[in-house]
Amino acid sequence: MKKRVIIIGLDCATPQLIFKEHIDDLPNIRRLLSSGIYGELESCDPPITIPAWTVMMSGKDPGKLGIYGFRNRKDYSYDGLFFATSSEVKEDRVWDILSCNDKKVILVGVPQTYPPKKINGYLVSCFLTPDINSQYTYPHSFRHEVEKVVGRYIFDVENFRTEDKKRLLADIYVMTEKRFRLMKYLIKSKDWDFLMGVEIGVDRLYHGFWKYQDAEHPKYKEGNPFFNVIKKYHKYIDNQVGEILDILPENTEIMIVSDHGAKGMKGGICINEWLIRQGYLKIIERPEVITPLNKIKIDWKNTAAWGEGGYYSRIFLNVKGREPEGRIEPEEYERIRQELKRRLEAIEDENGNNIGTKVYLPEELYPVVNGTPPDLIVYLGNLDWRSVGSIGHPSFITYENDTGPDDANHAKNGIFILNSVEHYRNSVPIKTLPPPRGNLKIMDVASTVLSLLGKEIHYEMGGKVIN
Repeated sequence: MKKRVIIIGLDCATPQLIFKEHIDDLPNIRRLLSSGIYGELESCDPPITIPAWTVMMSGKDPGKLGIYGFRNRKDYSYDGLFFATSSEVKEDRVWDILSCNDKKVILVGVPQTYPPKKINGYLVSCFLTPDINSQYTYPHSFRHEVEKVVGRYIFDVENFRTEDKKRLLADIYVMTEKRFRLMKYLIKSKDWDFLMGVEIGVDRLYHGFWKYQDAEHPKYKEGNPFFNVIKKYHKYIDNQVGEILDILPENTEIMIVSDHGAKGMKGGICINEWLIRQGYLKIIERPEVITPLNKIKIDWKNTAAWGEGGYYSRIFLNVKGREPEGRIEPEEYERIRQELKRRLEAIEDENGNNIGTKVYLPEELYPVVNGTPPDLIVYLGNLDWRSVGSIGHPSFITYENDTGPDDANHAKNGIFILNSVEHYRNSVPIKTLPPPRGNLKIMDVASTVLSLLGKEIHYEMGGKVIN
């Protein structure tokens, strides 16, 4: 029988829960670990859904891709950021290489596949899809088959930053059930060599419910009604994985991967408030209410730097000859950048404790820096704190998110599992799991898939083959 590879992507699935705290309640995943390879998968910098999945499936880092987050600066103007859809991906991903080698591929919900591009097979696009009226499949007519199987397809849950937790939880389950139902249908009904589906419900659940299960979270309340919500969802995912394992053809390799992990969020650093207080950002009039940066009148001629909110922060410098109203002389650029780095890494909490911020220069992280990168990449509190970009806060420290309730930030390490259907089916439960594999990196995945399918690894791909 021909060799096949299937990837089940669980966006944000985190090793401390999947491999440790919940593993005894996940019999199918535990059985995969007992007879296969598993370990923490080190994500890219930044460890963000976009670009992480594209890094994983191209073997190229964000600098080579020129994609540094969900939103990216298109040029050196002040016009804000644009969404990084599939149109911004210029490098081949695994399915492009396989398609050119006459391999049949199927994709379901893989981030950065909207708008759909031509492949040698079938594609259902991702959470970037604006709505159900958008063209979300390749080929175009395939959407009718999708809708026959699952009804109205769901790309993402609406407004996952909400206090309506019961609605959010119900929506996540409906979305996840439809995604796995479609994947199981495609496994059985289509000819394929490579199939990949990504469920984003894990990410949405963590962001919505992390504080309820983490006793160390600053907002944790003992005896809350949502304490076991994440564990129960993991058990549901494990059951879906088991149903997929039952129907996979022989000679199939299975991977379960995530693009990054998660951890409790301590709070937020209002990055532009901090820049104002440090004298780098000048605004013409202070707002009376909390206001997004793009709605603020900025005194650009006297501004040296501004920042963006998100799970990490990007700092942009206002350089003469580069930005329209640049203030920083080019010969002063590096001095000011290093000064900002030192000051950011010295940020303290309200009790005077250094929060442990990590600041990186793009050229330190990437051998090649394409596109319009940030001047500084900032992990506030080493990702224990998020970046809040709006202005109008009474302090630069906050414990509320300006885009809605959010309990978790991203952690650097996700999960990696590799096994074969034969090993899984022939294995017997064991009491003690083998030790995890170390030194697994997100760019290893693309090379490993190509190797498993007997295809030459692209010479520009980073990473190694996981044997």
